[in-house]
Formats: sequence, structure tokens, C-alpha cells
Amino acid sequence: MAAPVQVTKASEVNASTGQTEGMIRKGAIIDKSDNLSASVMVAKPHSSSAIHHHGEQDTVVYCVRGRGAVVSDGGKKRQILEKGDFALIPAHAEHQEVNDGDEEVEWIITRSGRVPVVENLNGWSKN
Repeated sequence: MAAPVQVTKASEVNASTGQTEGMIRKGAIIDKSDNLSASVMVAKPHSSSAIHHHGEQDTVVYCVRGRGAVVSDGGKKRQILEKGDFALIPAHAEHQEVNDGDEEVEWIITRSGRVPVVENLNGWSKN
């Protein structure tokens, strides 16, 4: 028998997920599926996250509003996401989210794990 459909209302989305400095992460679908989790990430103007990765979890990002960037490759690669754009961040890929603009950035984040993992780093690894 299939599991029941579950809905998370906007009023139930909360900021109790793993955080990185500079970003607000609000859990939407957390601990409800064995294979997936989903959250909303809001980056205030002129902010950036800590350098981090998501352990064994692959991450799909969808840009709802604003213009932000994903910095990767030891800080050498910067890829811009604007409304409607998607990004795939593979498991263990070190990255940083950046909002250099004057408007908030909002992304929908889906991960390949029941509960989102955020492992903050002190800087880029030497790999």
C-alpha cells in the first residue's frame, strides 16, 4: 500500500533545518520521505553562506526569485542563478551561496535524504 499524500502549508514551513551563516533555511518536507527532503533558502541582500557541503546528499536548486550565485571549485567558479534556473550540486561538492544584489534571493532546495545535511567548513579544502 502506498504512503499517503502529505502537504506542508506555507504557515508550517520553519527555520529548524541545518543553517549556514548568512542564509535562512526553512524546512518544508523534512523527515517525511526516506529518500527526499525539501526546503526554502532565503538570502538577504549582500550576504553569503559559509563554505559548506551536504555530505552524501545530492542537491537540486530552483531559483524562485532574485539573482544569486553558487561559488564552487575552491572559490574559482561562480555560476549565476536567476528566476527559473536550476542547479545540481553533487554530494560532497564544496560550495557557497552568494547574493551580491540589493534584493532577496529565494531558492527551493531538494535533497536526496530524509533530513537535510549541512556541513559548514572553515574554508575551501586543498583537494
